[in-house]
Amino acid sequence: MTETPFAIEIRSLRRYYGAVRAVDGVDLSVRRGEVVALLGPNGAGKTTTLSALLGLSTPDRGQVALFGLNPRAAIAAGRVGAVLQDGALLTGVTVKELLSAMRALQPQPAVFDEVVEAAGVGDLLDRRVDRLSGGQAQRVRFALALVGTPDLLVLDEPTAGLDTAARRAFWTAVRGYAAAGRTVLFSTHYLEEADEVADRIVLIAAGRVVADGPTTEIRAVAAARLIRATLPDADRAGLAALPGVTSVDVHGAAVTLRSTDSDTTLRTLLTAYPGARDIEVAAAPLADAVLALTDEAVA
Repeated sequence: MTETPFAIEIRSLRRYYGAVRAVDGVDLSVRRGEVVALLGPNGAGKTTTLSALLGLSTPDRGQVALFGLNPRAAIAAGRVGAVLQDGALLTGVTVKELLSAMRALQPQPAVFDEVVEAAGVGDLLDRRVDRLSGGQAQRVRFALALVGTPDLLVLDEPTAGLDTAARRAFWTAVRGYAAAGRTVLFSTHYLEEADEVADRIVLIAAGRVVADGPTTEIRAVAAARLIRATLPDADRAGLAALPGVTSVDVHGAAVTLRSTDSDTTLRTLLTAYPGARDIEVAAAPLADAVLALTDEAVA
């Protein structure tokens, strides 16, 4: 029998906590090989959705399937690995002992050295688990998620609390995993991570999916671009009067204009301020679109 092309299929998922609708009819399909970011404000329903996805909680209504199987069956078959936000590690053992023990429990154990390389934990194998830094512990959690050769990796706020270097190292490892055509679904509050890593963004607000598409499509909601320039003695009022400009930010000689018509704004800027230099034009931050979509959903 031909397997479904979807790694994840969620239909009409609902989860209530008393009168609170944590998840209120979420529909989500993720094809094999996709890297998808799940975004949304605190309380939007991201963690509750991931919990149902991993079989850690039972939805009040709706269905969840992973590779056409119910979540517990898919996990028992070794198809799924997860790095959870609050996942505790066994203490009193070395990293090597922990990885070896967890690997031995898997129906299709991965090659130990390949897991070590993929997660970047080679320098930690002889370290006690309870003596790891936050970033080191997260690398070990990632290694644990890989010991069963999973086809799907689920990450719930995996870099929360990590410094910039640790976050960069973690996502480098995840990209290496995804490069082999595997599927990744992750939630994060760091929008630049979603921008850099994900093929697609799913935005949840008030327990519902309010946007789903490539980063460029989500950004388009903001309908604005940023124009940055070096402009000594900038006239804030004059800049604000340029066509298309919706906001002006001035820090010394550094000027940032937000415009709904960047081409017209830029032509007028260069005519009115011929001394402008170091000019850059960029899409508005992803955060702008996320905020606009979220505000619209909860209004």
